[in-house]
Amino acid sequence: MDKSKTWKRVGLKLKAARRKKKMTQADVAEKAGLNTNYYACIERGEENPSGKKLESIFKVLGVKSSTILPF
Repeated sequence: MDKSKTWKRVGLKLKAARRKKKMTQADVAEKAGLNTNYYACIERGEENPSGKKLESIFKVLGVKSSTILPF
């Protein structure tokens, strides 16, 4: 599978999880210790975050990695 398509799919799932929690991108970014613009890029599939950053995001959103990651 194309890496860019994979990250776009991950981003869409993160966006859906964030909206379900009624949080803004700024809320998630702040609680995960990330820059808001960087987090927005993750949701758009433009950035490939490290495992540690993803772990922080999952914790903030209260989701399991298996519900977001395609592997």
